[in-house]
Amino acid sequence: MPHFQIDYSANLEDRLDIAGLCRVLRDAAAATGVFPLAGIRVRATACTHCVIADGDPGHAFLDLSVRLRAGRPIEARRAATEAIFAALQAYCAPVMRSSSLMLSMEMRDIDPDLSPKASSIRDHLPKDLQ
Repeated sequence: MPHFQIDYSANLEDRLDIAGLCRVLRDAAAATGVFPLAGIRVRATACTHCVIADGDPGHAFLDLSVRLRAGRPIEARRAATEAIFAALQAYCAPVMRSSSLMLSMEMRDIDPDLSPKASSIRDHLPKDLQ
């Protein structure tokens, strides 16, 4: 855990390095100390069909959804949310200065009783990253 899901309007692809954003968010999440690096998963999906505000095709959005296994204290989740959203805003700042962009983020817990997991990733990471 956690899962970082970025949904964004496809018109951002010519304005923002999405793969770079994935790396920035991974690094920001790891730096919080709340999430083990081996559990962080960041993915992004372009939304090819969307209508934003008044329908101007130049408007863009980016929504970050963070899902994590329940049990972390609210203070840790709040601090992580603030740090990750700050990294997101900083990365997107040039685009926000030059064009219309709506940013949002939500962090929520996953019920562990209803979310089975299996992974071999730690078997394939260097020992210092496990």
